[in-house]
Amino acid sequence: FLPPRRAEASGSGEERGAKPLPGCTYFLLIELSSLKKFDEIKKANQAAAKKLVEDQLSSSSEDDDEDAEIKQGKILDKTFTIYTSQTDGDASELERTRQYMNEAFQSGAMTCLICIASVKRNQAVWSCCGCFCIFHLVCIQKWAKDSLFLVSSPLTDDDFGKKDYPWPCPKCRFEYKRSETPSKYYCYCGKVENPTVDPWLVPHSCGQICEREFKPSCGHKCLLLCHPGPCPPCPKMVTTTCHCKKAKPVPRRCSAKEWSCRLPCGRTLLCGQHACENPCHAGDCQPCPRVSKQRCICGRQTAERLCASPQWQCDQVCGKCLPCGNHTCEQVCHAGPCGDCPRSGKRSCPCGKTKFTLPCTEDVPTCGDSCDKVLECGIHKCSQRCHRGPCEICRQEVEKQCRCGKHTKRMPCHKPYLCETKCTKIRDCQKHQCRRKCCSGNCPPCDQVCGRTLGCRNHKCPSGCHRGSCNPCPETVDVKCSCGKTVITVPCGRERTIKPPKCKQLCSRPPTCHHSTQEKHYCHFGRCPPCRQPCQKTLTCGHLCPVSCHDEALVKQTGLHQSAGPWEQPSEPAFIQTALPCPPCQVPIPVECLGQHEVSPLPCHSANPYSCKRFCGRLLDCQNHTCMKECHHVTKLNSSADGKKAGPECSQCEEECTKPRPAGCPHRCALPCHPGDCPSCFQMLKIKCHCKLSCFIDVGVLFVFCSLQLPCGHRCKEICHSGSCPLNCSQKVKLRCLCKRLKKEIQCSKIQEGQVSLECDALCKEMKRKAYEIKEAEAKAALEEEKRRQQAELEAFENRLKGRRKNKRRKDEVEVEQSSWQKYKNLIMLPVFGVAVVMVAWLMVYND
Repeated sequence: FLPPRRAEASGSGEERGAKPLPGCTYFLLIELSSLKKFDEIKKANQAAAKKLVEDQLSSSSEDDDEDAEIKQGKILDKTFTIYTSQTDGDASELERTRQYMNEAFQSGAMTCLICIASVKRNQAVWSCCGCFCIFHLVCIQKWAKDSLFLVSSPLTDDDFGKKDYPWPCPKCRFEYKRSETPSKYYCYCGKVENPTVDPWLVPHSCGQICEREFKPSCGHKCLLLCHPGPCPPCPKMVTTTCHCKKAKPVPRRCSAKEWSCRLPCGRTLLCGQHACENPCHAGDCQPCPRVSKQRCICGRQTAERLCASPQWQCDQVCGKCLPCGNHTCEQVCHAGPCGDCPRSGKRSCPCGKTKFTLPCTEDVPTCGDSCDKVLECGIHKCSQRCHRGPCEICRQEVEKQCRCGKHTKRMPCHKPYLCETKCTKIRDCQKHQCRRKCCSGNCPPCDQVCGRTLGCRNHKCPSGCHRGSCNPCPETVDVKCSCGKTVITVPCGRERTIKPPKCKQLCSRPPTCHHSTQEKHYCHFGRCPPCRQPCQKTLTCGHLCPVSCHDEALVKQTGLHQSAGPWEQPSEPAFIQTALPCPPCQVPIPVECLGQHEVSPLPCHSANPYSCKRFCGRLLDCQNHTCMKECHHVTKLNSSADGKKAGPECSQCEEECTKPRPAGCPHRCALPCHPGDCPSCFQMLKIKCHCKLSCFIDVGVLFVFCSLQLPCGHRCKEICHSGSCPLNCSQKVKLRCLCKRLKKEIQCSKIQEGQVSLECDALCKEMKRKAYEIKEAEAKAALEEEKRRQQAELEAFENRLKGRRKNKRRKDEVEVEQSSWQKYKNLIMLPVFGVAVVMVAWLMVYND
């Protein structure tokens, strides 16, 4: 090798155009360059070999050894050994855990849903505790950061950064706090940080016993080795009884230790009266479904209520007198003592600086000191004197800056200051401005929806306002036949141009006519063909209609269109589909004539009683003649009436009665022809009655009132009699109390004897007392009003006197010289007027 100086000198001489170096020098230079290239190639090969070894160890997709399945089975058996030893080899509860572990071994089965890449053995991962999905640690950290940013970015006001917003799992949306964001790589059980890669262990497992508590917690811990996915059910054997504790204890698995003996529960319900009738169950018994009468808390009212809610309150105020003796309890229906008077003891003034010990009948006065309470602004204090009620709003003027920081203004402290300047920054969509008034600069993301119509012309873009063109419509549309059983799926938007599929199913539409079924035909669009079945409707007469179905008959529509003139061509007649009525029934029915003389067959629709044109011939009521009318309808008054007897529709006999009268009666029967004997004679005769009053009465009438006046003033109500009238008057009169409020009807005889009197009741006395109190209150109010009026007049008089003194003083200042009377008249007259006013006031009060 050449020394460095020589090499530099040779190089510099060549560049300067000196003589070429000898051949040994070139040989040495070539050898040095070849050694340098060899070292570079060697380093590259070593790096490639190292990367290949790492890939072989980290990638589960490159385990192509012949015994890969055998090794995987050994690892699974080793993981499940402790668990199966507790269950006598039963591994039926481990299928779900086995599935998670198989996915950990299979190539490409474990995929990070954030970056859509395979999860390798030597990569840091994080597992969700809700869905147990595995993600790259770096990916989940970025996901959590982005989620928190998107949630908190719209918060541009004072609440920004004050709340701990959660971030969700990308798969199951289980929410985690900001503090739960993963920062380190742990194994599945969380014991070991940065677990080493071991080919004889489950990927990302530490190989130790899991020892995580089961969910739900039972006091035991998981016996498997550190594993992915949820822990299996607890395999421990415990001795437990049923829910109701009636059956004997039996050994069961801890995961299934809760069991029911199916016997009635029998536990006493919360009502304390009934027992639970449901089968043996877990947890508390259901509320009692029965109803019973229960008293409220204060015991005043009783109502029927469910036994499950015995405690209830009525709407009455307690009203009991408190220990102070001045106030009553204002609580609504409560239990226990009412407690002390809320106005007793030491009470503070409104500002809280001074305490007073006063009777409960007196209100706490104000202390006179300043209030000094902190106002709503939180900066200034109330400057008013001690007062009742809330403090006023803060009215002190301060220098305020708006939220965007562009303007300042001096204004009252209680008013917020937001300027009218609108933010002109472009939002993240690069289309819309912020346009928010007085924006702090942290503009929220664009909250508008894109809303542009997609290519399908059916939907609009639901994404937020974005750049570029919208995504194609992902929806698909089902094109169905009329019945919906034959379906083809097409992209959204093509349903307008594609024909519906042909269906080989029978039409399942309900019949549009009155028949329960229709004739068989294939599925179709539009109306079904007309029904050709017999009508078979039940007519009003009870027979069935024999013609074809006419519920949807085509009828020619005429007379609706009027031609505009002779040049207009006549249009074709329009047909409408309508339901025609059933034709008249033609079934022959035997019908009897009105007078029941003959029977003839007639069509059912006209089978009504008819007249045979003969004479009626029924015996009239007089039992002497027959009806001479044409055959007509006769109403039977009862079922047992004779068919030959006349009815109310028959003619009436108009002949005179010719029957002989009884012996001794000179008069003829005044009635027309009638059956049976003639009635008694009712001719009028003039006779005298017992009460000596002349009147015309009928011989057959025996009851006439007396009409004499009794001593009480009423008329005698007895039948005309001989002798004096009885003194017992039965006429009812009204008796009233002294206040004329109560009234009662009593016989006149009892009042005359003095047996009955109507006294005023408690309500009458209460009304009198209230009326007296009202009068006293009115008198007292009038007296107070008169005193106030006199006091107002006195004050007005004093004010006028004060005004005169002021006017006199002004005049004295203008004048230069005053007389002695003008100087001392105020000193003389003021005491005189004062004494006069006092005397007048004393006289007015004394007179009142």
